[in-house]
Amino acid sequence: MNIDWVALGTVFGVSVAVTVGLVGLFTVGIVALSRQEGAAATGNSVLAARTGAVACFGLCLAAVTYGIYLIVA
Repeated sequence: MNIDWVALGTVFGVSVAVTVGLVGLFTVGIVALSRQEGAAATGNSVLAARTGAVACFGLCLAAVTYGIYLIVA
């Protein structure tokens, strides 16, 4: 049995990068939600913070849906 270490390392590297990116994107969405509460308290517009949060969570949902599609297909 011969293990292709380069391919294994590539899969590991891509998996770590995508995981860190997805967690980072979700964190940005949570920060945007917290800014929304702060903006509402000061009387500023909350539209930008809400739009950013929805965009981040939407991208996270799209990435997870695509991953499930790749596994099932």
